[in-house]
Amino acid sequence: MLHTDLTIFNLTGVDLTSLADRWAIGGLLTLFFAALARWVRGVTNAGAVAGAVSCFVLYVGTGPGAFAALITVFGLAWITTRLGYRRKQKLGIAERREGRNASQVFANLGVATVCAAIYAFGHSKFAHNEIVLLLAISAALSEAAADTVASEVGQAFGEKARLITNWKSVPAGTNGAVSLTGTLAGIVAAGIVSSVCLVGGLLPRRWQAVSVGAAILGMVVDSFLGAWLERRGLLNNDAVNFLSTLVAAVASSWLT
Repeated sequence: MLHTDLTIFNLTGVDLTSLADRWAIGGLLTLFFAALARWVRGVTNAGAVAGAVSCFVLYVGTGPGAFAALITVFGLAWITTRLGYRRKQKLGIAERREGRNASQVFANLGVATVCAAIYAFGHSKFAHNEIVLLLAISAALSEAAADTVASEVGQAFGEKARLITNWKSVPAGTNGAVSLTGTLAGIVAAGIVSSVCLVGGLLPRRWQAVSVGAAILGMVVDSFLGAWLERRGLLNNDAVNFLSTLVAAVASSWLT
C-alpha cells in the first residue's frame, strides 16, 4: 500500500486545520533550507528564492519524503561540486563560487515542483492515479542528482571523457561527454535519492527500481542533448537539464 499523507483532503473538501499545519511547517522548513543553501554558498540569492519556492511546493504538496529527497539532491550537488575544484578551475569548467542561480535551480527542480503542485491542488482529479505523479517526482529528483553528480565527479576524477554520440575522446567538461567514473557516480546518486523517496514514504518499494531506471535514462538523454543540441548552440545547459528531468518523469510513467 502506498504510504503518503493524504490527510489534507477529505470527501467534503479541504481539512483546513491539517492544511494550515502543513503550510506552517512547510514555511519553516523552506526558510531553513533557503538559509542553509545560501549560507554554504550552494546558491545565489536568486537561487535561494527559487529553491525556497520548490521546497515549499514539494513539502506542502507531497510531505516530508519529497523534502528529504530535495535535501539529498542539494547535499550531493554541493559536495560533488567541490570535489577537485582546483582542477575544474584550471579547465575552466568549475561552478561559480557564489553557487547556482535561479535558472539553474528551476532547471533541475522545476519538473518535480510542477508535479507536486498538480498532486496537491488537483488531487481530486489525479487521486486515482497518484502513483504516477509521486513516481515522476522521485524520478525527476533522482535524475537531477544523477546528472549533477555524474558531471561533477567525471570532471574531477575522470581521466578519459568521450562524446556519447561518436565515442571520440574529448576534453573533460565538453557538452555531451561521458566518463565511466562519472556515469557510475551518477547511477549511485540516482539510487540514493530514490532510496530516500522510498524511506520517506513517497513511493512503495516495488517502484524504486523504476525511479532509478527512469533517472538513468534521463541522465543518458542529457548527454545526447548536450552533444547534439547544446554544442550547436540550439539549447543552453538549463534547457538540457530541464528536458532531462522531464524525460525521467515521463519515462517513469511508461515503466509502471
